[in-house]
This record gives sequence, C-alpha cells and structure tokens, in this order.
Amino acid sequence: MSAHILLLEDDPKLAQFVEMELRLEGYEVTLVTNGMDGLQQARETSPDLLILDWMTPGISGLDVCMRLRSTGTQAPIIMLTARDEIPDRVAGLNAGADDYVTKPFSIEELLARVNAHLRRLQPESSEGLTFEDLALNCITREVYRAGQLVQLTAKEFDLLEFLMRHPRQVVSREQILEQVWGYDFVGESNIIEVYMRALRIKLEASQPQRLIQTVRGVGYALREPS
Repeated sequence: MSAHILLLEDDPKLAQFVEMELRLEGYEVTLVTNGMDGLQQARETSPDLLILDWMTPGISGLDVCMRLRSTGTQAPIIMLTARDEIPDRVAGLNAGADDYVTKPFSIEELLARVNAHLRRLQPESSEGLTFEDLALNCITREVYRAGQLVQLTAKEFDLLEFLMRHPRQVVSREQILEQVWGYDFVGESNIIEVYMRALRIKLEASQPQRLIQTVRGVGYALREPS
C-alpha cells in the first residue's frame, strides 16, 4: 500500500497543485481546507504523514499539530507557512512539527522532504528484501528470481534495491537519479532507460512476468504482474 498523506491547505490553487503532485508520486492524499476538519481526519484515518498550512480557518495548522502531538500522534508533520522569521520556525518546531517549509516553495523540495521523512519510517532490513518471487540480499548483494540467481552489475543492483524499497510506489526519473546516481550525476539523458531495459532483460530471462512497470510520463513502479 502506498503511504497516506493528510494535506491541510486553504488556498484552493495551491492545495490542488500539491495534491496532484503528491498523487503523481504514488501517495494517497486526503485534502482538507479547515483546521477542525484536518484534526478530525487525522484522528480518524491515522495518516502516515501530515502537511499542515499554518494559517487555516477554524483552528490553525499549528494548533492542529500541537493537539495531535498532545494525544500521541507520531506521524511526521511538515508545516507550510509564509512566516520565515526564526521565532516562527522555533514555534513550529516546538509545537511538534518535524519540518518547516516556507512559502513560496519549490514543489521538488517539498516532495523531497516528504520522501525523506517517509523513508525513515520504513523498517530497514539488515539482510534482504522480497517482492513476489524476487529476493534481494543486501549483505551479499545477490538477487534471486524464483530461486534462480540473477547476475547484476553494481548499479543494476542499486537500482533494483531502490525499487524494492518502494514497492508499488511510482518513482520519478528525478528520484532515481537522486537516490541511485546522486545529485551530481552528469551523463547520458537516457541512462535510466538503458539500465531499466538491462535490468528487465535479466529479471525476465527465466520468468517472463514483468515486475518493473513503466508509468508513462511519470516514472517507474515495482508492481505485481497484471
């Protein structure tokens, strides 16, 4: 299942834009525009992460954050606000927020922060990952498909490991470049496509069912065969 994000934002255009971008990342999103509705939804649905605008009708996002923390909510909370003074940042963090993004902001930065917080929630396996008939050993760096060893290059292994740590989640080319190649990567523009093709050929040599799906115009996802 993809992660569930609660978005509290009363600016209609900004709310719709952020909701759309989060959904394109593969997340489930509940959008609310009122602080009281946000508090109620958070308590009823227990989202994996919350994005709260500071100034909202009803009660503020800051109050929502404080009330949720006072009742034991542990999910990461990112505050959105035009307030960029240090005392405001301190107030937000002291209220229980895990992160603070000032408006106007880059959607790429917000998505990166969301992804980073959600990654920290995922249990790290000290040995291996599994998906369908695919098994990856992080210690020996071996990969098996239906019990048969699949010989991968170092970068192919890193790419597959990244996909297996985000099962069923659509990951963009930008995310792959950032996580597998690093921010400073400079190379052929079709490098991801080249590696994906090579990885698929090796994984499907003995088992033709395709696990790595292309989401046209968005990126890739590791999914059960259709």
